[in-house]
Amino acid sequence: MAPKTKTPEEREQLRLLILDAARSLFVERGIEAVSMREIARKINYSATTLYNHFADKDALLQAVCDEDFLALAGSIQDIMKLPDLIDRLQALCKGYAFFALNHPNHYRLMFMTPHAPCNLDTTKIEQGNPEQDGYAQLKRVVKEAFDARLFKADINDYELIAQTLWASVHGVCSLEIALGHDPWINWASIHARLSLMQRSILSGLLQHPDQLKEPSDFSTGLPIIGDC
Repeated sequence: MAPKTKTPEEREQLRLLILDAARSLFVERGIEAVSMREIARKINYSATTLYNHFADKDALLQAVCDEDFLALAGSIQDIMKLPDLIDRLQALCKGYAFFALNHPNHYRLMFMTPHAPCNLDTTKIEQGNPEQDGYAQLKRVVKEAFDARLFKADINDYELIAQTLWASVHGVCSLEIALGHDPWINWASIHARLSLMQRSILSGLLQHPDQLKEPSDFSTGLPIIGDC
């Protein structure tokens, strides 16, 4: 009997199942160590099934990267509509942290696993498009704040500001994901760490720190990483 033809919805569900399995194994064992056959075995399918969806492991890795970076950009899209620039900067920090800590496996592969770059030749993401590119979203907000002269006059590179803001949030989030349950360190709450980081970084960058609003409330929406 010929195999039953899958509906478009069933094919999409299977594609997402493959992406989830691949992401998990790439993070757990490293990209180079994982084969297509192993990914297929994890979801109880044949390797042939994977090749029906992805030409090879590089194509599968690219699909995972595209899916995750689009998800990040989409998760903070509404923040771009906030009219106040300082509010928007603070909300972007919060939205980024929420994505990282609610999707730790996605985040590990995107930013904490070696050799998982987005291939600009094959990616479906349009570089520089704020609807698809999270870094472009951050750069746009920082550039608008820079043009409005909200930052200190001696900081004359808006991309440097954007990358510094990104690095600061990434530092707190990546430490929480990697070591948040390490008993060796008596961690303060993730909410307190994110709030202090945001207030300290923005106070150091803004020309008039007294204009800084109350730090974002990080106390809701952040999960315990071990439960994700």
